[in-house]
Amino acid sequence: MWRGALVGNLLELSVILLISFGFIRHVVASPFYVGSASMVPTLHVWDRLLVNKLAYDIEGPERGDIVLFRDPEGGEEGKLLMNGKPQKESYFAHKTCSFGPVTVPKGHVFMMGDNRANSYDSRFFGPVPEETLIGEALFRFWPPGRAGGPG
Repeated sequence: MWRGALVGNLLELSVILLISFGFIRHVVASPFYVGSASMVPTLHVWDRLLVNKLAYDIEGPERGDIVLFRDPEGGEEGKLLMNGKPQKESYFAHKTCSFGPVTVPKGHVFMMGDNRANSYDSRFFGPVPEETLIGEALFRFWPPGRAGGPG
C-alpha cells in the first residue's frame, strides 16, 4: 500500500516540477547561447547565458544593458555619440567604424554589439521595436571558468 502512495506522490511531484520549470523557462528566465562574435570581448561565441525575461516588462532597457531580442529579419570614428555627446564604453573592441546619425523612434531601441567592426546590429537592420525584446542577460554559466555577470 505504501508503494502506491509513494508512486502517486512521485508522480504528483514530477507534474509540479514540470509545470514549474516550464513556467520559469518560458516566462521568467531561460538559457541562451551566444551565436556570433558581435559582443566580443564581452561575450564569446558559444557562451551560455541565463536571460531575465521579466526585465523589461515594467521599464525599458538602459544604455549598456546586454539585451537579447528576436531577429528583426525571420558612432563616428568608432565612438558612440548620443545626442552629439561621446559615450564612455570601455567594454568593446575599439575598431574604427562609422555610421549615423540616426533618430530612434519612440518604442524602439538601437542595438549595437561591442565588436562594432564585426557586428550585425541596428546599423544594418534599423532600430528594434521594444516588443521584440526577450530579456536582459543576467548571468553567464558557461564556460565555467568565465561564469558570472555577463559583462
